[in-house]
Amino acid sequence: MQIKITRLSKTAKLPTRGSALAAGYDLYADVAEDTVIRPHQTVMIPSGVAMEIPEGYFGAIFARSGLAAKESLRPANCVGVVDSDYRGMWKIAVHNDGDTERVITPGERIAQMVVIPFLPVEFEEVSELSDTERGSGGFGSTGKN
Repeated sequence: MQIKITRLSKTAKLPTRGSALAAGYDLYADVAEDTVIRPHQTVMIPSGVAMEIPEGYFGAIFARSGLAAKESLRPANCVGVVDSDYRGMWKIAVHNDGDTERVITPGERIAQMVVIPFLPVEFEEVSELSDTERGSGGFGSTGKN
């Protein structure tokens, strides 16, 4: 699959994969200078790129495991969704879960994107749903941890 991409600044980096079999493509911070993220603060970090995700797919934005585990930084919404009809600059809302200031440097890898297909659905309103053994049991209702 080919995805059309454009750099919106001279310093923007195109997404890259860490290995030939990696599912995620690293997204980079397109910032002019170090950006401080205070504890429990969220900051919008521009990527400097815009993409044309094919119809029937979306760009899912996930945390980079090393950044999350070592620096306590993750996408603020945990998983971002970029729809196929969006053509603006991709920005990542980076949240600092830690109790220490963190710094995003120019060109730093800040998140990863996975292109995922989805099924469009139509909702049919009904007066009642079919019954199952579980029924309306919620969290922990199956007795399994």
